[in-house]
Amino acid sequence: MSRTPSPLFQDPAASELLVPDRGQEAIAIHLIDKDGLESWLAQRKPAQRAQLAAQKFTAAPFSHAIVADGDTWFVAAGVGKLAELGSWCLGKLAEALPAGSYRLAPGIEGKATRPDRALLGWVLGQYRFERYRSDASTEGPRVLATGAVKAIAQALAEAAAVALVRDLVNTPAEDMGPGELEHVVEMLGRQHRAAVRVTKGEALEREFPMVHMVGRAAGRAHAPRMIELEWGDVAHPRVAIVGKGVCFDSGGLDLKPSSAMLLMNKDMGGAAHAIALAALIMQAGLKLRLHLLVPAAENAIGGNAFRPGDVLRSRSGISVEVGNTDAEGRLLLADALARAGEGSDGKLPGLILDFATLTGAARVALGPDMPALMARRDATAQALLDAGLASDDPCWRLPLHEAYRDYLKSDIADLLNAPANGFAGASVAALFLDRFVPEGLDWAHFDTFAWRPSSKPGRPKGGDALGLLAAWAMLQQRYGQR
Repeated sequence: MSRTPSPLFQDPAASELLVPDRGQEAIAIHLIDKDGLESWLAQRKPAQRAQLAAQKFTAAPFSHAIVADGDTWFVAAGVGKLAELGSWCLGKLAEALPAGSYRLAPGIEGKATRPDRALLGWVLGQYRFERYRSDASTEGPRVLATGAVKAIAQALAEAAAVALVRDLVNTPAEDMGPGELEHVVEMLGRQHRAAVRVTKGEALEREFPMVHMVGRAAGRAHAPRMIELEWGDVAHPRVAIVGKGVCFDSGGLDLKPSSAMLLMNKDMGGAAHAIALAALIMQAGLKLRLHLLVPAAENAIGGNAFRPGDVLRSRSGISVEVGNTDAEGRLLLADALARAGEGSDGKLPGLILDFATLTGAARVALGPDMPALMARRDATAQALLDAGLASDDPCWRLPLHEAYRDYLKSDIADLLNAPANGFAGASVAALFLDRFVPEGLDWAHFDTFAWRPSSKPGRPKGGDALGLLAAWAMLQQRYGQR
């Protein structure tokens, strides 16, 4: 997998991790669940059963044993249910096995309803972020030969998108500022012949005033900007994808404590998700007109930083009183969502999706693994929830409760950006965003963590995609491929 944040795109080394099974030499991997363990053991030689017993192999999920078989060996690996292979059932195995070539034992892929999901975990189990390490691993790859040949391209594309999110989020803010996000989108545009427009400087202050205000205290090298990409046939339905691109969040004048700043290079995780989703859309050629928007800024401290109590004007004309400068992501998103809702080519968007590392309240409610989803339309929310379950990327819906709009009232402006009562923080932040999306448009919002505080099979500690594959699966169902 990618060793540096080189996104775009599929790492050539990663593309070699899955190959069609043409009978080439490879070590067999036997997947066994607890229900099938007894019958599987009955088919093994006494010496092999002894080896398995010595390794205390019980077919528990994510466990494995290596068993001698004459002059060679095979792998026994435990899974939850053989008929329901999940995305991560091979993730730990791909990390733990010696470098070499492997294949699933005959018949296994035929028993599973979705063998393609396991391929994703095999690739991502070998992801490493080692850009800054002098002792980077030199170990060779674990290559899997698979009979699910039609699933290889999809698995590799999804793995590359997840790896892109991880790389962008894991890269420290000094090397992943607004300019670097602009560069990534420009590279993506060149690859897919998409139009890229970047607004900064005086034009940004005029057109996207809240993006400008949030980022104006940053150094020149990390100056704020609005990055837009458009791709696809103008005759197709228009879809806007928006990602919060706060490349570092100090909290502004409402300064975060140092412990809370340690992960703030990940505050552009929403932008990473949006960029990766755009890459998937264009690579697959979905039948839509894509509009990607990344408002990129660093929430820094300086003599010209915006202040608590300031009233900001927005692109849409709604005035916003700043109750807390650490609630800056919603200000960037407000201008971006307003622009997304304007459409172009004479068309309004049929769907707007945004991704943001927006609130700690979502993490308190749902923990680090599950992004909060808020949506205007029940059908869109349900489609995203169902797609998340099908792609092992579960989300949980939180309400856009009308009564909570009162929390956003300001004495001197149209809206307050950060109510002080602390109630329903994720929903209230989403209601703030809702004010900037034109009425009647289909809109859904992911409040994602974009980070794993501890490792899981196929998912190392660090930046991660949470909500990306759910959105991707839903878009494929709704719009199809060319």
